[in-house]
Formats: sequence, C-alpha cells, structure tokens
Amino acid sequence: MKQKQRIKRNSAFAYIAFPLLFVLIFLFVFIFRQQLMNIFSSPEKLKAWLKSGRILTPLLFIGLQALQVVVFIIPGEVPQIAGGYLFGIWDGILLSITGIAAGSIISFYLARILGVPFIHSIFKPEKVKKTEEIIVSSRSKLAFFLLFLIPGIPKDILCYIAGLSPIKIYTFLIISTAGRLPGIIGSVLMGDAAAGKRWLFAGIIFTVAVVLFFIGFIYRERLEQWISSLSHKSKKTEKDYEDPV
Repeated sequence: MKQKQRIKRNSAFAYIAFPLLFVLIFLFVFIFRQQLMNIFSSPEKLKAWLKSGRILTPLLFIGLQALQVVVFIIPGEVPQIAGGYLFGIWDGILLSITGIAAGSIISFYLARILGVPFIHSIFKPEKVKKTEEIIVSSRSKLAFFLLFLIPGIPKDILCYIAGLSPIKIYTFLIISTAGRLPGIIGSVLMGDAAAGKRWLFAGIIFTVAVVLFFIGFIYRERLEQWISSLSHKSKKTEKDYEDPV
C-alpha cells in the first residue's frame, strides 16, 4: 500500500516538476531581462561581469554547465566554448567537467527518485525504451561509452535513463565523462583560440566539429543500431526497470 502511494506521489510530482522548472527560469529571465541583455550583449561584457565575481566566477560557470545538462534544451557546446574563452584551456576543461558531472548527477538521481513516469513526462516512451535496451545490455558499458562519444547523438537523455538502470553512480560518471571528454576539449580549444584571436585555428576546429555533428546526426539511427548490435541486447522485467536498486 505504501509502495503504491509513493509511486502515485512520484508520478504526480513528475508531471509538474519539469514544467515548473521552466516557468521559474522564464520568470527569472523576464524579471532580470535588462540586466541579462546588457551582460550578454558582447563577449567582453560577459567576461568582465564574470571576472567581477572573483571567487564566485568559477562557481557561476559550474552552475551554468550543470543547468545545461539538467535543462537539456540548452546547447552544451555554448558554455564549453565560453569556458575556453573565459578561463583558458586547462581551467576551462576542468570547470566544464565539474559542472557537467554535477548536472549529470542531478539528472541521474531525479530519474532514480521519481522513476519512469517522470522520464516519460519529458521524453517519448519509445525513445526511452530504445535507449534503455542498449544501456542495460550485457555489454552496456561499451554501448554507454559509444553513445556519449559519438557526436550528433543526444547525450542528456542518457543521464536520465541511466538513473533507471542498475548502473552505479561512479561507473556512470567515469563512462560519461570519458565519452564526453573529446567534445569538451574541442569546444574549450575553440573558445581559447577565439579569445586569442587565432581565427584560423578556431575555424578549423569549428568546421571539424560541425562535420562530425552532422555525420552523427544524419546516421544516428544506423549508429544506434550498430551500437545496439554490439551490446547484445538483453531484456529487463518491468519491475526492474521501474525500481532499480
């Protein structure tokens, strides 16, 4: 009885939690729209504003990176490029990894606590099922790594679906970070090159990134099928899927 009540309570919360988050973000942007427009009107103003926070600046950037993972409609490449522009290569990579890891942990535990109803409220059930079949397979670690590594395949849905699977949080973080690392490095290098006005180098990285993204996006279905065949899919019971431990 208590289990059923908990599931109903989580289901009700699942359908209002994510829309409520968007409403709060919208209200914040609307209230502070003038200040935000002034800050983001140029890279120089954004850089000056962040530096004015001194010790808070890295924390603000980490928070932005975490937010773009949780609110998955925000393009992840934009903050990563900004990280290279604002902090340089090494600090940009470190702060980006920290923020992305924080956001991934939040997404992971949101899914694990709220369960399937929450995930189905923000993603199509068939997409959830298809991805879940890959990452809970007998070779799930390899499949999981490849899904994070290949450009053009949505990454943030994996953080949520991982929360429904039996994977341990530390395993999830190691695999997801390793898969995301090449993309993070490329974006940070692009931002650092732009800050140093090395436009040719920035343009080369940008061109390579765009080409890889479109290849991954165009052949996404084939790549997912290939990864699925590599992973030797195995089925789970509905009970295991809804309440992983």
